Parts: sequence; C-alpha cells; structure tokens
Amino acid sequence: MTLVVGLGNPTKKYENNRHNIGFKLIDVLIDEFKATNITKASLKGELYKSKDTLFLKPLTFMNLSGESVNLVVKYYKIQRVIVIHDDIDLKLGVIKLKHGGGHGGHNGLRSIDQYIGKDYDRVRIGVGKPENKEDVAHYVLSDFAKEESECVAKVINHVAKIVHELILHDINHVANKYITKQGICP
Repeated sequence: MTLVVGLGNPTKKYENNRHNIGFKLIDVLIDEFKATNITKASLKGELYKSKDTLFLKPLTFMNLSGESVNLVVKYYKIQRVIVIHDDIDLKLGVIKLKHGGGHGGHNGLRSIDQYIGKDYDRVRIGVGKPENKEDVAHYVLSDFAKEESECVAKVINHVAKIVHELILHDINHVANKYITKQGICP
C-alpha cells in the first residue's frame, strides 16, 4: 500500500498559504481518485482511500506532521510513502522529485524524519523565497499573491499528474518524464 501525504496546516486561517500547497494537492487527488474518507481521530489526520493508495492531510500542524504520518504508516503497514511539500529553495513553478535526503530546514519534513526516517519519496514544489531570511516563517504562512494564481493552478495540475505516475512507477522514471529545470511557469 502507498501513502501520499500532503503537508500543510489545518483550519481556514492557513488554507491558501504557501505552506499549504501539499493540502491543496491532496484535495485535488482525493477528487481525481474518487477516494473515500476513512478518517479516524486516533490517526491525527484526514485520511482517504482509493484501492491500494491512502491520501493523508496531517491535522497536527506542520511542525508535528510526523506524528500523524507515523500513526498511519504503522496502522496500515505502509510500504511506500510519498510526501508533497512546499520548498522555498525553488522558485514558483519549479517542481523536483527526490528520494530521502535532508529536510532543508522544513519543519514538516524534520518531523517526518524523526518518526519514520528518510526513506520516502518527496515531491518538492517551489513557492519562492523571501528577500530577507528572517521573513521565512511569515512568507510561508502568507497567501500566494493574486498574480501568482495562474502559475499555482498550473503547478497543482502538473503535480497531480506526477503523483498519478509516482503511484505506479519509481521516482526516476517519473522524474525523467515530468521534470524540467526551468519549471512550468514563465
């Protein structure tokens, strides 16, 4: 069984934040896969199922995402985990795939690493970077600008296709087919 995790923060307050791009993708995927809600409070997240794939939005807030991921991995004896997350080191429109590696300061990934290790696939979605390093927390918790909305829609559509492929194929096959260095937005 495969677990696809979208990282974000629960509640309406954070709904359109850069940090919530993973949640946005899970919403699209559960619709496309016609996944059924199988949420259990004990798993600390919204959980959906379609055939041999589970889709998770941890409700523990970003910094504690690993708690929910770990509970689902253990409960369902998950063999493969795919995590979709924002990445400030990539400009908006750039998408990269990676297996394992460091968390790069991303607290959601840091939490997952603590609970299940680094042996999982990652879909890194560029959200851009603030001019000042000190503004990172404010930046990722801010909404995308209106002029970015067209690019964000393209990114969500493209990443949904990537995840469909990742569920069926290994990460290298999918990267060769879908990833470009310049990104998908002009």
